[in-house]
Amino acid sequence: MTLIAGVVAVQGDVSEHADAIRRAAAAHGETAEVREIRTAGIVPECDVLLVPGGESTTISRLLRSQGIDEEIREHVAAGRPLLATCAGLIVASSDAKDDRVRTLDLVDVTVDRNAFGRQVDSFEAPLDVAGLDDPFPAVFIRAPLIDEVGEGVEVLAEWEGRPVAVRDGAVVATSFHPELTPDSRVHRLAFFEALPAR
Repeated sequence: MTLIAGVVAVQGDVSEHADAIRRAAAAHGETAEVREIRTAGIVPECDVLLVPGGESTTISRLLRSQGIDEEIREHVAAGRPLLATCAGLIVASSDAKDDRVRTLDLVDVTVDRNAFGRQVDSFEAPLDVAGLDDPFPAVFIRAPLIDEVGEGVEVLAEWEGRPVAVRDGAVVATSFHPELTPDSRVHRLAFFEALPAR
């Protein structure tokens, strides 16, 4: 069976995420058809969704103006997996601490949008991620940090004592960019370990 994977394509590393999804599917003996989401009507056809990085205020505005935001909420409410990375984490959070970002309120966390950006533009770090046997080579680029984690949210990874990857129900969210490495294990963790039987 072919998995239909939707990638919100208003900004960010769309092609890199598409490649990672295909590699993750192949590792599970499946194929993935990736659809780029820029307008309403595509999300309901998707088995899994991904909200990549970019600029969180722009992403949230476009999701709302195109009516994609409600479709994403319905997708998650139905128990279908979503992976949100970097700015995607900000948009998916319950509180971005910035009135310019209309969050989707899908992950019960408070996010500091510019935590790493003001100090370190980018760096790589080996992360111990719950569910993965070996450290994941995480790439942080002007990454947000999670300030507060609500009840029921599982912390999957920390960097210097702060959460940088979490799971809240069907949603996995990361501060880092898992698509900027040939390692597709975070995509596998988000999509295949949470994927309901089809």
